[in-house]
Amino acid sequence: MSDMKNVLFLCTGNSARSILAEAIMNREGMGKFRAFSAGSKPGGQVNPFALSLLVRMNHDTSGLRSKSWDEFGGPDAPKMDFVFTVCDSAAAEECPFWPGQPMTAHWGLPDPAAVTGSDAEKALAFADTYRMLSNRIGIFVNLPLTQLDKLTLQKRLDAIGKA
Repeated sequence: MSDMKNVLFLCTGNSARSILAEAIMNREGMGKFRAFSAGSKPGGQVNPFALSLLVRMNHDTSGLRSKSWDEFGGPDAPKMDFVFTVCDSAAAEECPFWPGQPMTAHWGLPDPAAVTGSDAEKALAFADTYRMLSNRIGIFVNLPLTQLDKLTLQKRLDAIGKA
């Protein structure tokens, strides 16, 4: 298990994008990556559209909760290998010190929770976000991490955020 890499997805509210990313990574990266998510100003609950979509996509949602990124900055927190921001506002905030000096990248996406309109329009926004995160995470989990030097890996992480 020593080669298991920890990944933290950050967003301001930790109710939608970062939650989706956590669930996708935990399934796609199973055995290789363990994902977590957090927010700078967590909303306290997971968005119901996010939960509904994850259930429909057969993800385990039992451990998902909206939580502060402070949980991951303390001495007892798991050491992160990678930290990805998935919203522009969290990327612009001053982040806590992450033990272990993880590699970081910004993978910004539009906020599906900000979409107004019918439930169908909101569900479509969440499905689009899920698709984009799934594509990025699919690329990431297939990177040959052991064959890349840090500079090359950082360039690849940044490029994934633009995909």
